[in-house]
Amino acid sequence: MTVRVMLISPGMNGALREARFAGDAPLDGSGLRPARAAAAAGSVPAADQWVRGPSLRCNGTAKALGLRTETEHALRDWEMGRWSGARLSDVSADEPDGVAAWLADPEAAPHGGESLLELCGRVGAWLDSLPGDGPGRVLGVVEPAVIRAAVVRALALPPPAFWRLDVAPLTVTELSGRSGRWNLRCGRPLVPEAGMR
Repeated sequence: MTVRVMLISPGMNGALREARFAGDAPLDGSGLRPARAAAAAGSVPAADQWVRGPSLRCNGTAKALGLRTETEHALRDWEMGRWSGARLSDVSADEPDGVAAWLADPEAAPHGGESLLELCGRVGAWLDSLPGDGPGRVLGVVEPAVIRAAVVRALALPPPAFWRLDVAPLTVTELSGRSGRWNLRCGRPLVPEAGMR
């Protein structure tokens, strides 16, 4: 049986706008309005199972979309250790060698959290765990790093491809197939203006 995994990126918040590492903050108005508009327009895909990452932003987005989701800890944001909550620009100024290693080496974790390979492995293990005879359509509200890791793992891309994938707020990335054989449909906005913000 083919499984459809539809991953929705959460709405905008201040931490995302400020380019903070794993900045767990609730949605602000610029994230809530388009999510509520998508729900009102009936733009949220139908599913048999609904999950979300545990962040405040994922929870707020799921609620604004009118979804009753279960928290899936395997879909939590990239664990950034001591960099969590810090601005990329500040960490780049304070630890330029660490940031350079983090960007260049998929096994590096200078922040003390997860490496890129560990993130892709964790998300990939969740994808692999979806049973072929289970719910046919799984919808998840998850952080952009999780979506990028899912695409890298599902398509067996080289880990550096992670850095070349952009995930806009409130877009749907769809994987269909099963473990070891996935097809990709990229970044459809839930509402046209959501992809433009």
